Amino acid sequence: MIFVVAGAQSTKKMTQLKMTQEWDKVFPKSEKVDHKKVSFHNRYGIELAADMYTPKNAKGRLAAIAVSGPFGAVKEQSSGLYAQHLAERGFLTIAFDPSFTGESGGEPRRMASPDINTEDFLAAVDFLSVQDNVDAERIGIIGICGFGGMAVNAAAIDPRIKATVASTMYDMSKVNIEGYFQSEDTPQQRMEKRKAMARQRTEDYKTGTYKRAGGVIDPLPEDAPRFVKDYHAYYKTERGYHERSGNSTDGWNVTGCQSFLNQPLLAFAAEIENPVLLIHGEKAHSRYFSEYAFEKMTGKHVEGQSAKVGNKELYIIPGASHVDLYDDVAGVIPYDKIERFFRENLK
Repeated sequence: MIFVVAGAQSTKKMTQLKMTQEWDKVFPKSEKVDHKKVSFHNRYGIELAADMYTPKNAKGRLAAIAVSGPFGAVKEQSSGLYAQHLAERGFLTIAFDPSFTGESGGEPRRMASPDINTEDFLAAVDFLSVQDNVDAERIGIIGICGFGGMAVNAAAIDPRIKATVASTMYDMSKVNIEGYFQSEDTPQQRMEKRKAMARQRTEDYKTGTYKRAGGVIDPLPEDAPRFVKDYHAYYKTERGYHERSGNSTDGWNVTGCQSFLNQPLLAFAAEIENPVLLIHGEKAHSRYFSEYAFEKMTGKHVEGQSAKVGNKELYIIPGASHVDLYDDVAGVIPYDKIERFFRENLK
């Protein structure tokens, strides 16, 4: 007979990350905040790298916000920009690289998981909860693009998250299961995807490598859809290019999103009790993801207009595209509204 002695498991770092200390963001550094690199682990033992932004001369315990996304981006891009702006407005913020990407740990690189990437948000809440200058009862999250869906899923499982913002959201499960606008939404089409993934897994195992799918297409075809041109204008130019970003370089592994094919992210969105703000551009190809999420949470179907039901709100920005919410070039990210939302709900 074997006896197992129960005891507390160590939560010390399992890996030592190499994090760039110099400023290498695609946006200018603010003199209104203090910046430093930090790291924390998730419950799978993966060490995550983050930038922490703290208001200068801040005193006492602050409300805190964790930010991540877009899907395939790194913290030196959009998430860091959002985090720095909100730190200027008095919040302690972190922008983190998800597992398997950027400066964070996890092998093999460039994999994605609805479970692990949701867990990354929960791990960020773990980390913020034990900081001496953070009020653990006032923690919120922001998910951008594909990490908007992960943020909503995190809010559904962790009531420590007192308020959630999803900006220009993608539901990565929905788009993998159905294709864009349900263009691949038949059992036969899904089976073809499964077969392709299975073939690739066999090939990857034979070669001992993981084939990359490629980042944002470059050079850009003349007949590329408008949203692909918008992605190119951000990820492939000085505006948003970063060498650690998969979207700027060689993308995800071909099999990287396999698990999204049968793991719906928003299954329990209707059970989120805390406030959620969904922000999307009127002209965004992806707007229907936020509308779908709003309907899942409230039962109310809307198209192309703002709506609010209880503490769940869909905010549509007139004329804005998907990528307009990545940075400040178009000047449409509603920082004032985001600030008000967190001030009202992190108090």
